[in-house]
Amino acid sequence: MHILLVASAFNSLTQRVLAELQDQGHTVGVALALGNDDALREAVRVHAPQLVVAPMLTTAIPQDIWTAHTCLIVHPGPPGDRGPSSLDWTLQGAAESWGVTVLEAVAEMDAGDVWAWSPLKLPPLAGKSDLYRGEVADAALDAVLLAVERFASGRHKPQKQEAAALAAGWRPFMKQEERRIDWTSDPTEAVLRKLRAADSQPGVLDELLGARWYLHGGHPEDELRGSRPGELIATRAGAICRATVDGAVWIQQLRPWREPGSRLPSYKLPAVEALGDLLPSEVPEVPAPLQLPAGRRTFSDIRYSEQGAVGVLNFSFPGGAMSTAQCRRLLEAYCFACTRPTSVLVLGGVRDFFSNGIHLNVIEAAEDPAEESWANIHAMNDLVEAVLTTTDRLTVSALGGNAAAGGVMLALAADEVWCRDGAVLNPHYRLMGLHGSEYWTYVLPRRVGESEALRLTQSALPVSAKRAVELGMAQRVLQAAPEELGAEVARLAAELAASQELADRIARKKAMREQDESIKPLQRYRDEELTHMRRNFFDAREPHAGLRSAFVRKEKALHTPPHVARLGLAD
Repeated sequence: MHILLVASAFNSLTQRVLAELQDQGHTVGVALALGNDDALREAVRVHAPQLVVAPMLTTAIPQDIWTAHTCLIVHPGPPGDRGPSSLDWTLQGAAESWGVTVLEAVAEMDAGDVWAWSPLKLPPLAGKSDLYRGEVADAALDAVLLAVERFASGRHKPQKQEAAALAAGWRPFMKQEERRIDWTSDPTEAVLRKLRAADSQPGVLDELLGARWYLHGGHPEDELRGSRPGELIATRAGAICRATVDGAVWIQQLRPWREPGSRLPSYKLPAVEALGDLLPSEVPEVPAPLQLPAGRRTFSDIRYSEQGAVGVLNFSFPGGAMSTAQCRRLLEAYCFACTRPTSVLVLGGVRDFFSNGIHLNVIEAAEDPAEESWANIHAMNDLVEAVLTTTDRLTVSALGGNAAAGGVMLALAADEVWCRDGAVLNPHYRLMGLHGSEYWTYVLPRRVGESEALRLTQSALPVSAKRAVELGMAQRVLQAAPEELGAEVARLAAELAASQELADRIARKKAMREQDESIKPLQRYRDEELTHMRRNFFDAREPHAGLRSAFVRKEKALHTPPHVARLGLAD
């Protein structure tokens, strides 16, 4: 069947729906709904789809389209739930269960007939964006695939929603006054709920050190305490810790508030970096141990644990972006892990993003973005090189969520790549005007071949976990819920460590690395890639700086990108 996806952005859910439908044999096109209804009408005319599916839509589909074509809308909420801030209200209200509904487009918002819905459990600690890419995306895929199957059968009759239920289910757009933290009275759990319900957009508007900020991210702290609720009591790895009436919370990122209509930039940065000179010198940096004791509730973006012959190096950075400092800290932790008496070392193994490569926001904010880009790419390369040159044990990259650009290459540097079902890989750099580095000219072709590596990097399209295994980019698809991923990875890693073939595999790996090095040293791959990257970063005629700025500032696209607009159309 030919299906047209209509979405407000080519976001993670849209990419996942695209990849999954393609895996099932459908031809799929994509048209972005960017406020130009005539352009959308033209896309529908050109594609002549049998079905229209809207995975993520913030504007209404024109009536003449949904009257001529069946249009299925993915609404993040169970049947009867309505409104633009459904997930925000649900998380702030501490609900334990929820759902995703696929309903038919009609004139009234979220009031169409229900084609399918899928329930889900809400984990207690996940923020909105993490949940959206995890449990919500899983439920959305289940519901979309069922709705498409029912539509294709020609026999299914969608279920009408009752008027009374629709009236009761409406919840309005959540404004900042509903999100506001009262530091003098809100207990820690209430503060965390508000922060998680606003992550990663729009954040919680607040005042700190004489300025107004949107707060992003929230983690509990079980030991540090302050004398006054709301005060800044510590920093750690770029995050700040603020006292509450009964404890403390860690906030990873801040975004400055700007006057409405202001053209000044406002984008998220690590909290310490955003505060800059406003940060009092007496606020202490309180590092977390790399190996946290069991039961600790505190913020730590890098953790190491060990069970028998298996070491696990967990890391989780907001948005999957890895700054120079984050890369260096992760490399230091990796080097420590390599001193431990283990035979299998797992990288990742946590829910949400694996890595999306260099940190474009931090680069954009730097005094010299080109120099910071250069430092960041070298730090990424150092990390990937360390993984590639580990020859005394097997390494595994365990992807609980998406990876892109240099983050994909970091994953591919390991001996095996395990992807949670639903993870989406974007193994390309082209859309950001970059040639790419992280030894991609070595790690990608050795898995998929030269021609496929070229196709993947030039087509700039997402790859599903299932497709990644078929291509040779990954070895396993893990059928595990986001909350269950760590336990499943630990179980499989223990099996790998106990394998009778382990010693032979490590020996063969070492021999292969030596052979590859004799043919073409890793330093040559690095030098060749960085020759291109230096031009991308430093040459004012290159498009990268403009593309980076538009990405960081979330500038709205004016049209569906050509490489996406061509999808599903015959050559």
